[in-house]
Amino acid sequence: MDIETLRAYCLSLPLVTEDFPFDEEVLVFRVNGKIFAMMNLVNTEWFVLKCQPDLALELRERYPEIAPAWHMNKRHWNQINLYGTLSAGLVRAMVAHSYALVAAKLSKAFRTAHSEVMAVQPEKGYLTTETE
Repeated sequence: MDIETLRAYCLSLPLVTEDFPFDEEVLVFRVNGKIFAMMNLVNTEWFVLKCQPDLALELRERYPEIAPAWHMNKRHWNQINLYGTLSAGLVRAMVAHSYALVAAKLSKAFRTAHSEVMAVQPEKGYLTTETE
């Protein structure tokens, strides 16, 4: 998946905004002000996503393109090598998972007022060890 397709997918999720809080190279995607994804526009090889800790470890063991995110809490953040062989479906599922983790932590009032944020979930089959 290329960086423009990935950016378009992130922006297609409900109430997502993008900004450059760190410098002019690192683009951040947020839902209600909370970061769920980051990409470097100069070094487009890596994309950073939040991940449930046990799943993060499982994905790192299964795919060489997934590693602990540099400069982030390595328990909760993965960096994904976009130049590897990961399927577009898996990458989208990881983005949706990251978004869903962050959305679940938003205030109850916000989630009630914007129920669409809770509807985003990863496609089944991509983030489990089950075989189809």
